[in-house]
This record gives sequence, C-alpha cells and structure tokens, in this order.
Amino acid sequence: MRLRSVTDDDRALLREACLVNMNWVEPRFSLQDLDDRPELAHYYSAFDASRDFGFAAVDDDAVTAVAWVVFLPADDPGYGFVADGVPELSITAFDGHRGRGLGAAVLDAVTDEARRRGLVGISLSVEDGNRARHLYERAGFRVVGRNGNADTMLLELG
Repeated sequence: MRLRSVTDDDRALLREACLVNMNWVEPRFSLQDLDDRPELAHYYSAFDASRDFGFAAVDDDAVTAVAWVVFLPADDPGYGFVADGVPELSITAFDGHRGRGLGAAVLDAVTDEARRRGLVGISLSVEDGNRARHLYERAGFRVVGRNGNADTMLLELG
C-alpha cells in the first residue's frame, strides 16, 4: 500500500467515495441523486487542490481508501460545518478493503498535512450507528454539535 495526494483529476473518485459514504447502511442514493443535490455534490464538485487536500491509499493500481478535506463556506456549509477556515473531512474505505487500517492511514495523512498547514481543526459529520465513529474518537475528534441523526465532530489541531 502506498499513499498519494488527491488532485483535481480525482473528482470522479471523490464522487464515488461520497456515494459509498451516503450509502453506508443501505442503498439510499444513486450517483445522479448526489449530482442533483448541491448539499451532497459540493463534497466532490467543490474540491480544489489549490486549497483542499487529501490522500488515497493505493494497492497496485486500485484505490482502496481515500480521505479528503474541503473548505466549505458558511453560505454553503456541509453537514459537519463548524466555522469558516475549518475544512470538513470525508473518508472512505472501499468494500473489500475495510478492517485493514487503511482508514486510519489516510486519516493520519490528512491530519498530518492539516497540522503542517497550520490549520486550527478539521470537522466531520457522522451518522448514528456508523462504526467509523470509533476511528474518529481514537484520532481525537469530539462531538461539538448535532444535525438530524448525526453528530458534528471536531479535531482541534492548534
């Protein structure tokens, strides 16, 4: 396994990862559903590598996991929005690759890069029952709010 940076050319990968995230319990959305809902699409369509960043775990030529952050503005917030200047994290380990530490590896790479860039924090939204919550808690994320059936979590870096 190696890690590589996410680039603007990876928007299709981020779109697919977003679909996996939205369907973590059962199929609820299609790719077209995501594209038709700006509050979901901005997690991949707004990705701009000049400001946003992420890392993909690659095994041979296949991406097995990906984590990325997007800076979303207060007038177009994500579900885990905390404040301007605090990017929101999305993370996916693809089917067949879970339980191997790949999520932790890409999350560590993102948090290391965030610290290197001097960011004050990273936020995320996690739905009730999502087993990934344990990964976030181990990394130091704590609950700072609630949005529907999900907690908003924040990792303070500074």
